[in-house]
Amino acid sequence: MSPLPSFETLILERRERLLVLTLNRPEALNAVNLTLHDELPEALVFIASDPGSDVVLLTGAGRAFSAGGDLDHMERNAREPHLFDHEARQAKRIIEALLTLEKPLVVRMNGHAVGLGATIALMGDIIVAADGAKIGDPHVGIGLVAGDGGALIWAARIGLTRAKEFLLTGELVPATEAERIGLINRCVPADELDAVVEDYCRKLTGGAPQALRWTKVLTNLELRRVGAALLDAGIAYEALSVRTADHREGLTALRERRAPRFKGE
Repeated sequence: MSPLPSFETLILERRERLLVLTLNRPEALNAVNLTLHDELPEALVFIASDPGSDVVLLTGAGRAFSAGGDLDHMERNAREPHLFDHEARQAKRIIEALLTLEKPLVVRMNGHAVGLGATIALMGDIIVAADGAKIGDPHVGIGLVAGDGGALIWAARIGLTRAKEFLLTGELVPATEAERIGLINRCVPADELDAVVEDYCRKLTGGAPQALRWTKVLTNLELRRVGAALLDAGIAYEALSVRTADHREGLTALRERRAPRFKGE
């Protein structure tokens, strides 16, 4: 059996044929910084080819699944936007790795999933959230294009009409409502989250691995086709928006906990 690689911002753990991947920056609500951007695609490449697992469980350490982009890190990118271009490529690698992962992916959404964190969660096959969690993609709220997969996966899950509503307003959706509209599979009381997630993982690890993988591959074919058409354009538009004064204002407003004053610049 292949040894598990070690990461600074991620934890990999074996539970028989289940491989658990934990986003591990709990002190920052698992916000995505440069290291996590770089490590996650490498972890996903390992997971895809790991012969010791048939099912993957993805969750976050601590109170949140992922709070999206790390503010200090985003402010640095806004000052030096060429640095974002590397992360744009890494974000594309993350989404493509999730789209092509053949193993069933269960997401344990233990807390809020925001921005790229929401996109990562929504790429799961079965998503179970605690009832106090919220999910949303507020890129526009800081003057950014939702280009790193949000435009792809929200529309695929709940249709274009609802996807536009949430992506253009940046509204966070309570898990109860996310379940009702079909954005996630289940919303359960927090004290039942582990039991429900374990039940799904047990059912999947007890299934026929090839049948499960090939069924997932088949159901993801259209999503992969649309992703191939959207991702490059989405990343390019987001890279443009990183260079705007509105984005810098959005970050300043977030830091100062006030409403942004956008000017279209």
